[in-house]
Amino acid sequence: MRRDVLKSLVGAGVLALSAGLAPLSALAQDKGLIAISMPTKSSARWIADGANMVRYFQEKGYKADLQYAEDDIPNQLAQIENMMTKGPKVLVIAAIDGTTLSNVLQKAADSGIKVIAYDRLIRGSKNVDYYATFDNFQVGVLQAQYIEKALGLKEGKGPFNIELFGGSPDDNNAFFFYDGAMSVLKPYIDSGKLVVRSKQMGMDKVSTLRWDGAVAQARMDNLLSAFYSDAHVDAVLSPYDGLSIGIISSLKGVGYGSAQQPMPVVTGQDAEVPSIKSILKKEQTSTVFKDTRELAKVTVNMVDALMAGKQPEVNDTKTYNNGVKVVPSYLLKPVTVDAGNWKQVLVDSGYYKESQIR
Repeated sequence: MRRDVLKSLVGAGVLALSAGLAPLSALAQDKGLIAISMPTKSSARWIADGANMVRYFQEKGYKADLQYAEDDIPNQLAQIENMMTKGPKVLVIAAIDGTTLSNVLQKAADSGIKVIAYDRLIRGSKNVDYYATFDNFQVGVLQAQYIEKALGLKEGKGPFNIELFGGSPDDNNAFFFYDGAMSVLKPYIDSGKLVVRSKQMGMDKVSTLRWDGAVAQARMDNLLSAFYSDAHVDAVLSPYDGLSIGIISSLKGVGYGSAQQPMPVVTGQDAEVPSIKSILKKEQTSTVFKDTRELAKVTVNMVDALMAGKQPEVNDTKTYNNGVKVVPSYLLKPVTVDAGNWKQVLVDSGYYKESQIR
C-alpha cells in the first residue's frame, strides 16, 4: 500500500476515533439507573453491601439510587415505590420481609423493571427474576461443624449442654441457616451427646425477630435463669454476630468467661468487627464470613447481562422456590473464621484493615 494512502487512512481513523470518544464516554457513564433497596443500617454488613454495589455499578457506567428502610416494612415499600417513579432499569432488593412485596413487584413488572433478590429471597411473587446470595444451608452447616469439632463430638465426647438460636422468622435465609445447622447437630441431640435443657427447638421456638441482639440477650437471660442455675452451657448456636454479642453479654452477666466458668462455644455470622474483637478476647468462638464484595460483583454482573439482553450466570436452579416459582440463583461460598485464620481471611484479603480490629 502506498505510504500517502496509508497515512490518509490512519488520519481518518484517528479523526473518527476522536469524534467518537465523547459519545462513547458519555454512554459508558450513563447506562441507566439501578434502584437498590437495603433493609437497615443497623448491621455493618448491609452498609458494606450498599456501598460495594454503588461503587461497582458506577464503575460499569450505571447510576445507583440506594435507600435503607431501617427495618420498617411500610418504609421499604414506600421507598421502592418512590424509586420506581425515577425509571430504574432494575430493582435490587434485600427484603425486610420477602412476603410483603408482591403488589409493588407486579407494578415493577408492568413497567418492565427487572427484579433481583439480594441475599434474602423474595417470597410469594412470580416477578422475581434472579437471586444472588450465599449458600445459606452451608452457613448453618459450618456453624454446627465448628461446635462439633470444638466439643469433640465426632470422637464420642459428651454429653454437652447446648442452646439454639434462630434468625428472624420473616427472613427466608434464617430457615436455611437453622436447617443446615440441624443437619449436623440433630443426630447428636437424638443420641444424647448434645442436650437442649430448655427443650426449645425449631424455628417457631428459637427465632429472633428482626435479628435483634437485645431480644437474643433477653432470651438467653431467661434460659440461664430457668435451666442453668445448676448446670453449665457448653455451646450456643447463634446464626448471626449481632445475636452472638447479645448472648455473650448475657453469659458474662452470670459469670461466664472466667477460669471457673469458661465461655461456651458461641458461633456467629458476618464477621462484624465487634465479633472479631470478641473472638480475639476469647469470648465468641467463631463466625462465618460472607464476602459481600463478591456478592455485589455477582449482582452487578447479573444486571449487566440483563441490560445486554443476555442470560445472567447462575449456578442453582433447584433450591430456592419462593412459593410461586423456583428463582434462578447464584450461590457464593461462605468461610469459617476464628482466632486462627481471621487475619488471613479478613485483613490479607483487604476486607478490613488490621487497625479496625486491634
